[in-house]
Amino acid sequence: MKISQGKRTKNGEWVLNDEIKLIKPLVLVFADRFILESDKIYDEVRGIFPDGELVFGSTSGEIMETSVYEETITFTAIEFEKTSFKIVSENVSDYVDIQKMGSAISDKFDKKDLNHMFIVSDGSFVNGSGLIEGLESDENFKASITGGLCGDGARFEKTLTSYNESPKQGEVVAIGFYGEALEVSYANYGGWTPFGPERTITKSVGNVLYEIDGQPALDLYKKYLGEKAKDLPQAALLYPLTVQQSEDAEPLVRTILNIDEEANSMILAGDVPVNSKVQLMMSTMDDIANGASNAAELAMNNRTNQPELAILVSCVGRKLVLAQRTEEEIEEVKDVIGNQAMITGFYSYGEMAPFAGKNECQLHNQTMTLTLMSE
Repeated sequence: MKISQGKRTKNGEWVLNDEIKLIKPLVLVFADRFILESDKIYDEVRGIFPDGELVFGSTSGEIMETSVYEETITFTAIEFEKTSFKIVSENVSDYVDIQKMGSAISDKFDKKDLNHMFIVSDGSFVNGSGLIEGLESDENFKASITGGLCGDGARFEKTLTSYNESPKQGEVVAIGFYGEALEVSYANYGGWTPFGPERTITKSVGNVLYEIDGQPALDLYKKYLGEKAKDLPQAALLYPLTVQQSEDAEPLVRTILNIDEEANSMILAGDVPVNSKVQLMMSTMDDIANGASNAAELAMNNRTNQPELAILVSCVGRKLVLAQRTEEEIEEVKDVIGNQAMITGFYSYGEMAPFAGKNECQLHNQTMTLTLMSE
């Protein structure tokens, strides 16, 4: 595995960290949404990698090595020596529901020898839970899945992604990796603590939450936020919900992506089933940083080889809590996985990964999610 990294600074200058010559590399391009809206960006990146397979995604912060950037473009180009990959891209506007779109994407991959799938998804229109359900709906699908929902700072206006074209809204890009030589491990961890009374979801449809304990969900949430309610939906990033579907199920964290004042409802990044138990959550800077370290330790468990590449997807809510200390959680990861691994990634509106020791993917919010690769 050969890896080359670089960035485009705020003043438009391209800086390449090295001059490694790569043949038909996979190029992960993470950038601020406003930059990706420029008509020239695709051509600029294509000029650097004329034979590259280019995957773009907008972010709430770009991660490269132990730095977190804003208003930049970062790229990580990977030439695999023993692994092949295939990329499929579909747009949510072409499907009646997200599960059908996920199934259509999955159908375009040969399931035999499919080792892993990494997803770079629109973060505004896509229900991540439904997407995962569709991807895994084929009984022959046995690969693991990780990835994330693209971000747009804390603006929640629109997100952009694409494969080998100018970035656009509604796109989901799936990268399938083939071959036994590729070792992939993954993990996620939050660091958030529930507080307040445990309540029950009494009305919801997919990822839209209408009622908790028979009361309008938005009214109840605003009551807890107090004065901070005027800053919704951004304020919700600091107070996510923990959702437990059954007593024996792992609790999932759900971030509120938007609110509907007219319907008195909240739109979350993933499903919130009726009868699930919910609580508010909060965190501290130290808890967030420790959570990143825990995620890295889980991802390193039982690996045969040291990772060469680490793709980090961390939630924008964590970035808001950490503020000036944001890079600490990346440094915590680096301390655990070692200096030999190149780090890339982005701050997201949702993270995708199985729980440690399991293969079935879940949508998470407010976690640090790692995908570690080596050949």
